[in-house]
Amino acid sequence: MSEENKIPDVETQETPKKEKKKSKKDAELETLKAELEVKNDQLMRTAAEFDNFKKRTEREKATVAEFAKAGLIKQLLPILDNIDRAATADHDSADYIKGIEMIVKQFEGIVANMNIEEIAQEGDQFDPNFHEAVMHVEDESLGENVIVQVLQKGYKIGDTVIRAAMVKVAN
Repeated sequence: MSEENKIPDVETQETPKKEKKKSKKDAELETLKAELEVKNDQLMRTAAEFDNFKKRTEREKATVAEFAKAGLIKQLLPILDNIDRAATADHDSADYIKGIEMIVKQFEGIVANMNIEEIAQEGDQFDPNFHEAVMHVEDESLGENVIVQVLQKGYKIGDTVIRAAMVKVAN
């Protein structure tokens, strides 16, 4: 055989090796593409699940808030009824004053049941976390930063301040 015949034989032997390498790389590439698709699909599903979870949680929070409001209003309605009755009563009678006192006690009972605490009393130490100083007085008989007068009551539930107390502070 001539040398020309040998060259095609060599080429035909190398071509299957290249094709094997190429087909092996193609197979790997296809496998990686398939894995990427699966992972991408998992990511999209997880993102959708998380979005649904957020929406569901927001709906549940809104429902709980509405339920809590309704519970509070249900407790306050008898007080409102009593205030309406007091508004139509004779304001000069002793029963009127007694009725107002009963309304205040009824409201204080609800506040106590909800574990709402009053903040600030005269003689307490001023604390800017709980008190808002709106007036100041110089008085040597009182200590430094002592509450002299509570102008508006403040309230808290646990460690959460609902409303800071407005106070007059000495020195």
